[in-house]
Amino acid sequence: QVQLVESGGGLVQPGGSLELSCVASGSIFSINAMGWYRQAQGKERELVARTTSGHETTYADSVKGRFTISRDRGANTVYLQMNSLKPEDTAVYYCDVVGYLTTLRPFDQWGQGTQVTVSS
Repeated sequence: QVQLVESGGGLVQPGGSLELSCVASGSIFSINAMGWYRQAQGKERELVARTTSGHETTYADSVKGRFTISRDRGANTVYLQMNSLKPEDTAVYYCDVVGYLTTLRPFDQWGQGTQVTVSS
């Protein structure tokens, strides 16, 4: 019903930058929120950044000032610009989109995940 396609992960040196993108498609009537979460090996999944239809934005304390979330509403796409990357940012990053289908049923869809590795 809703498909998410993530891209942009990879290997980067400490201090480097990456941009993740996530495109939502399918039977979407409206999107209430789009966000990025990450899960490092052996750890629980955690919120990285999230933006709502009301333009409210939330960041994890560990990424404030380094990461920026943005959204292209017309393209149902969310981006995560990651600067000054640190080894502790290494994780699988997941896109999450919450909204309503054209049937007016709610949905909460997760992407397949994209690996980000920060290492020299």
